[in-house]
Amino acid sequence: MMIISRTPVRISFFGGGTDYPEYYLRKKGAVLGTTINKYTYISINTLSDFFDHKIRLGYSKTELVKHSSEIAHPSVRECLKHHGIDESLDIHIFSDLPAKTGLGSSSSFTVGFLNALYALKGKNISKQKLAEEACFVEQKLIQENVGSQDQFHAAFGGLNILEFTKNHIQARPVIISSKKLKLFEDHLLVFYTGLTRFASEVVKEQIDNTKTLSNDIYLQKMKEMVYAAEDIISKSSDEAFMKELGDLLHHGWELKKKLSSKISNPTIDLAYELARKAGVYGGKLCGAGSGGFLAFFVSPDKRQNVRKALSKFLEVDFKLENAGSSIIYMKD
Repeated sequence: MMIISRTPVRISFFGGGTDYPEYYLRKKGAVLGTTINKYTYISINTLSDFFDHKIRLGYSKTELVKHSSEIAHPSVRECLKHHGIDESLDIHIFSDLPAKTGLGSSSSFTVGFLNALYALKGKNISKQKLAEEACFVEQKLIQENVGSQDQFHAAFGGLNILEFTKNHIQARPVIISSKKLKLFEDHLLVFYTGLTRFASEVVKEQIDNTKTLSNDIYLQKMKEMVYAAEDIISKSSDEAFMKELGDLLHHGWELKKKLSSKISNPTIDLAYELARKAGVYGGKLCGAGSGGFLAFFVSPDKRQNVRKALSKFLEVDFKLENAGSSIIYMKD
């Protein structure tokens, strides 16, 4: 049997940091973000008995093992163990964008792999259950320093508000007109800084600060921005709402940098300053910090100025997407 899953990465705009259990197990968290049409693809094919190895795993390197417990890739190993799968498999991972860059690619993989494993068993899984299980794998089994927004964005897809409490995580779509959604997409620019990092390591200081309640004042304001953004989208005019969102995003970036000394660095600060001078309304670094992708809200007539100012960085050509994790191929 051959199965291929396709799972999007995400851009988070408001509320990031309140999706960590260290915060939302004490206080309600909320995040506003969207998925884009850049994907993690995972193929699973059952292997015949003619090979010396039982599992072949291909990503940035190749693993050939006789038992799933020997797999070095933590998510693959723990997902197979969690599902009690030890049959002969050929697993390959393909990504549109590099890993460790702040768009939630690690969780995109976990969500997509779990989705493919359920398909392998002939089972359909709800998006809610898929996201919850991905959180369990990453937070409890792998024990990584990760939040809970990436898994839900990847599973559900679309422009969503995610709300986190100690008892439940809920995804609900942002109510937005088709005209405003097109304007939203047309005002969004994303650039790759060329810097990669391990999010689990970068975010450790932020989590420590959250545990000691040092970040609560900032996180509360960042959470409130989620609902402020929702109001802007709903109530502001077509002509004004992106400028208002951009101003809010800029304020959110200033707050985000207070969560940890590792959020930004001189390269990112300079790029952000150049973008502001070129006319962006506001922006932020996606993900945990220290590298990855910069996202900006900018009027279409200023896009070329921003591209020129950030010519040393690679622009991402993308569209918004709303399908979430999907099984796109399945054949016996």
